Amino acid sequence: MASSARLGIDIGGTFTDLVLECGKQQFSHKLLTTPRAPERAVIDGIRTILNEARVDPNALSLIIHGTTLATNAIIERKGAKTALLVTEGFRDSVEMAYENRFDQYDLEIERPTPLVPRFLRWPVTERIGPKGQVWTALDEGTVRALLPKLKAEKIESVAVGFLHSYANPANERRVAEILSAARPDLSISLSSEVCPEVREYERLSTTSANAYVQPLMSSYLLALEKELESIGVTCPLLLMMSSGGVTTLATGIKFPIRLIDSGPAGGAILARDIAAICGAKNALSFDMGGTTAKICLIDDGVAQTSRGFEVARAYRHSRGSGLPIRIPVVEMVEIGAGGGSIATVDSMRRINVGPESAGAEPGPACYGLGGKSATVTDADVTLGRIDPDCFAGGTVKLFPDKASEVLAQNVGVLLEAGDTEAAGMVVEIVSENMANAARVHAVERGKNMLGRTIIAFGGAAPLHGARMAEKLGLDGVIVPTGAGVGSAIGFLRAPISYEVVRSRFARLDDFELVGVNAMLADMQAEAEGVVRLGVPIGDFTESRTADMRYIGQGHEISVSVPVRKLTRADVKLLQENFNESYGQQYGRTIPGIEVEILSWTVTVSNSTKLPTQSVAVKPLKTPSPSVWRRVADGLTGDAADFAVYPRATLKAGMSIKGPALIVEDETTTLVPPHFDASINHVGFIILNRHSER
Repeated sequence: MASSARLGIDIGGTFTDLVLECGKQQFSHKLLTTPRAPERAVIDGIRTILNEARVDPNALSLIIHGTTLATNAIIERKGAKTALLVTEGFRDSVEMAYENRFDQYDLEIERPTPLVPRFLRWPVTERIGPKGQVWTALDEGTVRALLPKLKAEKIESVAVGFLHSYANPANERRVAEILSAARPDLSISLSSEVCPEVREYERLSTTSANAYVQPLMSSYLLALEKELESIGVTCPLLLMMSSGGVTTLATGIKFPIRLIDSGPAGGAILARDIAAICGAKNALSFDMGGTTAKICLIDDGVAQTSRGFEVARAYRHSRGSGLPIRIPVVEMVEIGAGGGSIATVDSMRRINVGPESAGAEPGPACYGLGGKSATVTDADVTLGRIDPDCFAGGTVKLFPDKASEVLAQNVGVLLEAGDTEAAGMVVEIVSENMANAARVHAVERGKNMLGRTIIAFGGAAPLHGARMAEKLGLDGVIVPTGAGVGSAIGFLRAPISYEVVRSRFARLDDFELVGVNAMLADMQAEAEGVVRLGVPIGDFTESRTADMRYIGQGHEISVSVPVRKLTRADVKLLQENFNESYGQQYGRTIPGIEVEILSWTVTVSNSTKLPTQSVAVKPLKTPSPSVWRRVADGLTGDAADFAVYPRATLKAGMSIKGPALIVEDETTTLVPPHFDASINHVGFIILNRHSER
């Protein structure tokens, strides 16, 4: 029995993945998510994986957990009943949004609906100026007058977002004191804590979202902690954040909005490490699960990051049609292109795949749980790519006849095609959707797609990685060990970190050194204090950035800042860093215009190192295939015999010529006829494309 072990848990829209590390041994388990009670699948999975590894619950030294619960609550509008307190006269800021139309030609445009309806947005008499000066003192009577309304409306959570509170949070804090004294059970989110930055709409939207999901996440996390204790688990429970770092349970409960998209962030951490091991300078992280596909660019060992994103978009790819969330996040494109994505045929006889998903209940038709829609997984099963008896390690039995039936009914009949041809169409469309999303994502960020290596993980990505490479003109695909539970593995690689952001205007031609240095030192102390809750001792790394722009512009770019007390010489360095970053993104700089800084960011994390690059291995003879399987080509419909190799039998130095299938409990890797596969020294599958088809 192991004396200590670490466990990663990722709750997705379709599957819950668990990875247990015991020294050099690794165990994994995948089971269907239980949407009505997510902790049930978690506890069942923990019992199963600990039993398989013969590890006692009290031997666990750490659990790192990521979940889509907060994301789903916002998308499905199943959060708490929330009130929003605002400065008098600014009740409609969240409704006015950007005061533009994201699609100016749509006469029936659907604007994103605020999480807090107008009748629950209440004004408070107070006013703070942009530099923190008190223009109108807080009228506490207007706050106490709201207490009966809180009770009458059965409010569970309150968001407080006053004008310019990022510069002076005193009024928001006093309101929190008044509300807490009267209603200790009330969840309270302050914009000066959740999102202390300029731009009123984004700040109010983010704070409202935090308040909206806080009771749900707090209840879930505390219930999970209690369930873990009931089965004998006594180790710390840490939470994955959207930024790619890990934080404490207390921080996750206070700022649950930072947990949104935590699963995909774990995948990006895994892809970063794999790129380093395999010497891939520029990589494309491709995470395709049961509900969505996530694509992220990895350059020089660093995943692209951002200060915000949108959730619950009303229009699939339209920026501005969702609710803005201003938090640190690993920058990626996420589309409804998972194994459970539903395929339909529109009035113009075009196949559409996603964004709707069959999820875990009822799931794809081939699950045999009552699903009536044709999905990507149904198409893969019909083409013969998936062994119906070994899916998810045999925990989910598949029914190929049901898959063929729904493809014929929902796609084939409408296009006068057989079930196999319909399956090929669905697979081709979903591959094109993902490839196109990757192209657009790279172009929007001024990045080149050529020369990248795809890192494919998630339950469905290894099946579609080779076709993605073809469509993007790439030659290499890496499928890591444990690809089917890749995000959960990434959790165990993530640093414990915390990011603090504050808005403070500063022009480079009139730079206030003393005030900026004092603020940065205070931010560093705050971030390190949070990190030390998870790692009391040890070395820490720190990074600093500034959001900079030319005066008169409406948006900023992130620029690195030296991690030291700034001097006058550093002002020139900031200008040079801005010029370099701006030129990389836009292809040019603009002479003769001054530069200003809007916000500052300080990130502190425990020290981690990228893995060392892999080494060459001696060739080994590949064993004979375990079986042969008839697999149809998604493009031509022609069937061919594919050699099937259990991944566990493949050792470093072995190679395989396509066509072949490499199977494991959580996923299957498709090796097309014009690809070869080899196993590197750490057991990763390396797919290489050659010119012959």
